[in-house]
Amino acid sequence: MRTKYIHKLTDTKKIKNQLLIWAQQFDDVVWLDSNEYKQNYGNYDAVLAVDAFTGIKTDYVKGFEKLKDYQASLKDWAFGYLTYDLKNDIEFLSSQNFDGLGFSDLYFFQPKKLFFIRGNQLEIQYLKMVDDEIEDDLKTIENTKEAFQYSQPNDIKIKLRIHKDEYFEKIHTILSHILRGDIYETNFCQEFYAENTEINPLDIYNKLNGISNPPFATFLKCFDNYLLSASPERYLKKEGQIVITQPIKGTAKRSYSLKEDELLKTTLSNSIKERSENIMIVDLVRNDLSKTAIKGSVKVEELCKIYTFDQVHQMVSTIKSKVEETTSPIDIIKSTFPMGSMTGAPKISAMKIIEDLEETKRGLYSGAVGYFTPENDFDFNVVIRSILYNATKKYLSYSVGSAITAKSEPLQEYEECLVKAKAMRTVLEN
Repeated sequence: MRTKYIHKLTDTKKIKNQLLIWAQQFDDVVWLDSNEYKQNYGNYDAVLAVDAFTGIKTDYVKGFEKLKDYQASLKDWAFGYLTYDLKNDIEFLSSQNFDGLGFSDLYFFQPKKLFFIRGNQLEIQYLKMVDDEIEDDLKTIENTKEAFQYSQPNDIKIKLRIHKDEYFEKIHTILSHILRGDIYETNFCQEFYAENTEINPLDIYNKLNGISNPPFATFLKCFDNYLLSASPERYLKKEGQIVITQPIKGTAKRSYSLKEDELLKTTLSNSIKERSENIMIVDLVRNDLSKTAIKGSVKVEELCKIYTFDQVHQMVSTIKSKVEETTSPIDIIKSTFPMGSMTGAPKISAMKIIEDLEETKRGLYSGAVGYFTPENDFDFNVVIRSILYNATKKYLSYSVGSAITAKSEPLQEYEECLVKAKAMRTVLEN
């Protein structure tokens, strides 16, 4: 049983800042922030989970089966992540590429302390609390000084795992696979990284979130591993019997000129290439959802709608299904994982080609972060537009990708990757 406490807020922005600073004392932290982005399916403005009471950390071998047992027995909140490499648990695949980060393939924890922000209300839920613990913690949080200014050194040397000429060669290889009919589309990603690098993760997260203001921002800390994410994409949400997914395919840069910005948005909306990318993934997602859906319940609510964010315009589709009340939430996730927007179609063939041509193990990048509720609901984002950091190894990484189809031009795909990487490079290079 959790003890609940409701607290009225006078300055929501300030308390969010104070909560994140206060949370740094714990080894297990998940912070999810919508940045008050107007969306149809959000439950909270922000959520903080800290201080593991129980947890599960494992590699991909029988990963979903272990998670299913853990989540079913818990009957409580669980926060954590699923890495892209859990694909190896679902299909006969492997991941042999270089991994400089060392995240576990799967990690979830049952938090002792939970904070939910909705409007001007803070709901606090504690597990196994001692007398006056909530009041004492709240007093400490409210007395926490706001985020200190941390001067990020300018000597971070960002390197490319795949250089430009090699990138073009790999795109031509993918195009030859498409021409042969092996795949229709694949999401090809490349890593930018820095070695022997020390950063202040909270400061970098605040800067990244500050220039992006995305609806699925995440600060995750798992001992010495950090995720600092400005993700604009929802992977999968379950609320009651309704399952919602919102894949993104199609990107355009923003402009300071209102006229040019509107033109960029219109051009994206009318792009035959971008629409075909998005529709191919919608078809894949519909098929994935149908594996657990009640027959005839899979519906496309929005097709190729343009959403505008601080850094980019994105083409987003929304697909819904209905499941039986008895359907396991883990089965729903497993049947749709990894998300089609980060693989391509057909999914298995695309993942094999990805593994062969990419130089880095994806790990948490293009995986998902989120939570399960005591009622077997869940909500997960897609880990993109994100910086990953291992403080012990002093290794920093961010990856970006684009969807390659028969109509792709290698230079345009390369430039799209640079647009997506801009926010991460900006905050790291100060």
